[in-house]
Amino acid sequence: MAMQSLDPFSYPQYTVRRAFLSLWHRKFRIYEPSGQLVLYSEMKALKLREDIRVYADEEKSQELLVIKARQVLDISATYDVWDARQSQKVGALRRKGLKSVVRDEWTIFNAQDQEIGKIEEDSLALALIRRFLTNLIPQSYTVELKGQPLIQFKQNFNPFLLKLSLDFSGDLNSQLDRRLGLAAAILLCAIEGRQQ
Repeated sequence: MAMQSLDPFSYPQYTVRRAFLSLWHRKFRIYEPSGQLVLYSEMKALKLREDIRVYADEEKSQELLVIKARQVLDISATYDVWDARQSQKVGALRRKGLKSVVRDEWTIFNAQDQEIGKIEEDSLALALIRRFLTNLIPQSYTVELKGQPLIQFKQNFNPFLLKLSLDFSGDLNSQLDRRLGLAAAILLCAIEGRQQ
């Protein structure tokens, strides 16, 4: 496998794919715009406190990020995101539990646990249709920072494969750390993706 020349957290767009029929682990592959694998992630099944690891490759030769729930089995769980290389907290993401039953919403925090933004599912009407009529309508999310919609996450329609396209190109000044943005996308596929 050829080595990437760029930092895996430096691309303007990504595609996250959840592996189909993975029994003991939820597996996610993250691709850069030309289709090259740049990150690989696993979430172990049957753990009381969710723990997701992000690696540089499928061989898991280098751990890059750790995404870990603070509490056990919490509908409004907060997930801390750590850079494994530097043993440094990047930020946190909190699921708005009861609100997310109807329409997915997450709060974004910086490394000091100060709120800096939110992630919200596209519309209440479409969210209700997805939950109560059909899940064949792809989800999309807007990431807002300081009240400005800057980043888009869009699910591609495929009833068998969960695939989320991420577009960071609207975040011209890199207000959101890409490590935190990618952690958010993986969580959306892992947690919200259970509705699929």
